[in-house]
Amino acid sequence: VQLQAFGGGLVQAGGSLRLSCAASGRTFSSTSMGWFRQAPGKEREFVASVTWGMVNYADSVKGRFTISADNAKNTVYLQMNSLKPEDTAIYYCAGSSNFKRATRTQEYDYWGQGTQVTVSS
Repeated sequence: VQLQAFGGGLVQAGGSLRLSCAASGRTFSSTSMGWFRQAPGKEREFVASVTWGMVNYADSVKGRFTISADNAKNTVYLQMNSLKPEDTAIYYCAGSSNFKRATRTQEYDYWGQGTQVTVSS
């Protein structure tokens, strides 16, 4: 199973980006799909997850980010609006086979390669 994240880039504060994560390879049945991010010098942190239509967000992104999934395309999206400089990080998508509403890195089995998001002030 491979997860490929793309859609990152450079955007000004207040702008928007949409990240995509496509799953490929053998049949992959995920319980949760999630997005995490890691800024330089910081630990990887939870951003959002979706479990059978139920969504979960970190407090820092509530009201600004929206996670969604297209099961027919094996793709999960992260719409990011009202971006702030503190959102700058490498964003990773991940899949969990066993955990509902997974928010911890250790609950995820598969990881994408990451895509850089840079928000300028």
